[in-house]
Amino acid sequence: MFRKFFTGLLIVMTSATTFGATGDSLKGRVMIDGSSTVFPITEAVAEDFRSIHPRVRVAIGVSGTGGGFKKYLNRESDINNASRSIKGSEIELAKTNKIAYEEIPVAYDGISVVVHPENDWASNITVAELKKIWQPGSQVKTWKDVRSTWPDKPIRLYGPGTDSGTFDYFTEAVNGKSHVSRSDYTKAVDPNVLVQGVINDKYALAYFGFSYYNANKAKLKALSVAVNDKAAPVAPTEETINNGTYKPLARAIYIYVNPESLKNQSVLEFTKHYMTAAPRLVSEVGYVPLPDSKYQENLARLQILVK
Repeated sequence: MFRKFFTGLLIVMTSATTFGATGDSLKGRVMIDGSSTVFPITEAVAEDFRSIHPRVRVAIGVSGTGGGFKKYLNRESDINNASRSIKGSEIELAKTNKIAYEEIPVAYDGISVVVHPENDWASNITVAELKKIWQPGSQVKTWKDVRSTWPDKPIRLYGPGTDSGTFDYFTEAVNGKSHVSRSDYTKAVDPNVLVQGVINDKYALAYFGFSYYNANKAKLKALSVAVNDKAAPVAPTEETINNGTYKPLARAIYIYVNPESLKNQSVLEFTKHYMTAAPRLVSEVGYVPLPDSKYQENLARLQILVK
């Protein structure tokens, strides 16, 4: 596998497996961009895919869900990783540019609210307190501003940039409207940057996808989230994300596929492999798989699209 790092962009050059083709006869290219949250799954699928067809190159960019949709709707990619559903404005652009799309769920995620492991005052937080912190014009500057029993110490915030589907989902779930948020926090396209920010800052608070917390849980502490003052706080785990009790931050995550791109045999075989490999690989990279029946349903949809 060949990797190059750019600002806000990670390219993974790999190869692919197949269903219809045999041996290493398949060759071509699959262009993917989009969500950093979905990236670990797609990367794992691409790595799994490469052993059969080394002449198929899979390029994976990380521009955030919104940035990825911009490229997808400009015909710069075949597949968009997305940690939210397509927006109305993006649907209109798709119509204008005459670009079709198929939304295919690939896993469940739970946006995790995390702090430094030496934070010994906060173990849970309510949605109202999250809104108090993250709403536009927020006056929260210290932990004490959030909850009176917490210390009068600065609260330093870390979160995804505005092109991120995680940002879109979190702001809608917490603040009531997508893209509505305070702006005075440390932003990063790469969640690993946010992880390191919290690891190195006792007074930090951040939010990002469950996989990035799960991969670093020895160095981070996830707060349990309560939907209101009367509800019991719920921690993000595979079980609570899967059964929907981790409210309101559990969600499905997706890939979007251009049906026109499926005429490219390399794209078709990669996408089909995604559906057969995901039940195994999703768990390996720290996310929650869909029911097996859902992957089979996705596979059947792909078969219909190419008829």
